[in-house]
Amino acid sequence: MRQKDENKREAIFTATLQLLNEIGFADISMSKIARHANVSSSTIYVYFENKEDMFRKLYLNVKEKMSRGMGANLTLSMPVVDAHEQMIRNLVDFVVSNKDYFLFLEQFSSSPMIVRLGLGEEAKQMFHPIYELIERGKREKQLKPIDNSLLLSFIYYPVMSFARSHFYDGTKANDENLNMVIRMSWDAIKA
Repeated sequence: MRQKDENKREAIFTATLQLLNEIGFADISMSKIARHANVSSSTIYVYFENKEDMFRKLYLNVKEKMSRGMGANLTLSMPVVDAHEQMIRNLVDFVVSNKDYFLFLEQFSSSPMIVRLGLGEEAKQMFHPIYELIERGKREKQLKPIDNSLLLSFIYYPVMSFARSHFYDGTKANDENLNMVIRMSWDAIKA
C-alpha cells in the first residue's frame, strides 16, 4: 500500500474546491481533479474510495475549519450576547478570508448530495461548543426557547447572505455593515 502524503491530500482538496467552484458538480471528474492537482488519477484513490468519499471528506474538512474559526476566542463563561457577537465576527472573518470554502459550502449545502451522504449529524458535532452556548442562552432566558438548529440558522445564514452580497454585489465587509448584521441576528434570536 502506498504511503499517504498530507500535502498531496491537501492539493487534491484544493483542486477539487477550485474545480467545483468553476465548473460545478455535474462536470467534475476524478481525472480533471487529478490533472488540476498535478497527481495521477490513481493517486486520488490512495486517499479516497471514490468521488463521493472525496466530497464527503472535503465537506467535513471545510466544516471543521469553519467550526474552529467560528469558535475562536469563545468560552462557555462569556455572556451570551458577547459570544453571539464573537461568533458572527469570527464567521464573517472566516468566509471573507476563504472565498473558495464559502463558494463550495454554498454549492454543496444546496445540493442533494448533502442528504445522500448523510453529513448533517456528523457536521453538527463539530459545532458542539456553539450548541452548548445556545443551550445556556436558552436556560438563562436570553435566547428564544426554540430548536437549536433554528437559532443557529439565524446566526449562520445572515452571515452567509452578507458574504454573498460582499462577493457578488460589492457590499463592504466593514464594521458598520458587520455591526448591523450582528444586531439583526441578535434581534432575531434574543428572548
